[in-house]
Amino acid sequence: MKIKTVIDALELFAPLSWQESFDNAGLITGNKEWELTGALLCLDSVEAVVDEAIAKKCNLIVAHHPIVFSGLKKISNNTYVERTLIKAIKNDIAIYAIHTNLDNVYEGVNRKIAEKIGLANTSVLLPKSGTLKKLVTFCPTAQAETVRMALCNAGAGTIGNYDQCSFYTEGIGTFKAGEASNPFAGTIGELHKENETRIEVIFPSTMQKSLLMALRSAHPYEEVAYDIYTLENTNPMVGAGLIGELEQPLEAGEFLKYLKKTLNLSCIRHTSLNFQTVKRVAVCGGAGSFLLTDAIRAKAQFFITADFKYHQFFDADNKIVIADIGHYESEIYTVELMAQLIQKKIPTFVPVFSETNTNPVNYYC
Repeated sequence: MKIKTVIDALELFAPLSWQESFDNAGLITGNKEWELTGALLCLDSVEAVVDEAIAKKCNLIVAHHPIVFSGLKKISNNTYVERTLIKAIKNDIAIYAIHTNLDNVYEGVNRKIAEKIGLANTSVLLPKSGTLKKLVTFCPTAQAETVRMALCNAGAGTIGNYDQCSFYTEGIGTFKAGEASNPFAGTIGELHKENETRIEVIFPSTMQKSLLMALRSAHPYEEVAYDIYTLENTNPMVGAGLIGELEQPLEAGEFLKYLKKTLNLSCIRHTSLNFQTVKRVAVCGGAGSFLLTDAIRAKAQFFITADFKYHQFFDADNKIVIADIGHYESEIYTVELMAQLIQKKIPTFVPVFSETNTNPVNYYC
């Protein structure tokens, strides 16, 4: 099996196009065409993790955080990033990062946190725009349902909790077949009028190639007429953060104890417990301060995230409880998620969990 097989499985779930503009998800070192000897999963692909990969005969490291965020002008062994890259390249180890694209998927990093703490009725806190497109096509009315189902089976027509969503409009299509054509209907050289149905479906932009293949395969016409529009609509299945509800309300202090035990935390930095009971909770793995306003707007009582600065805690303004649980601690279960994604697509392959603790933050409690 090639490294490409594992990468394809991950990108099918979390396409690279869904990463944020500042990010550097994707293959950082190595070659997709290499034969895979093993995959080591981790949060941070630092030098110690590369050593572990060498010892465990894994030539692929799948990390959540990219080891390279910005451009490098030198690779001279002076920094931990440079030393990691040199060691990986010398030992033919591919490093692949699946970062904000995995954060932005509804069933990604934040859903895993929500599962751990038992949140139900979850939804994306800040849905992303520009990730949806609309396909419009025209076909003979008699074949319209066949074409529509082919598009839906290829992944089009899903809106929130509904699938097979589409819109039909009846009309008359005209064409005149040329000498070299093989028309489904009509006669070569003569204007033909056909009762046609206009079919409209929404689809994730990442599915465009496969959707067009399905359209051409199911459509009866030799030349398929279609239009594709990029939509400004937000995508309820793609975006930052997640919000949900506890099955049963908890007293605020008890909820903090529950969080500490459930997520195996050393400590929690938090604002004043200005709610007696907690029901509605927002989460964001990693640095989530940019979502504070959205969490308040969504009427969350607690916001579980990381990397809040001192003055940012004031922004809670007694409208919400900020619970900063630590960056590493908020994302450690991402490794479980990566393994599940790989094994869902490749059931016979078993990835290896890194045993290296890469958390650079220590606590004295």
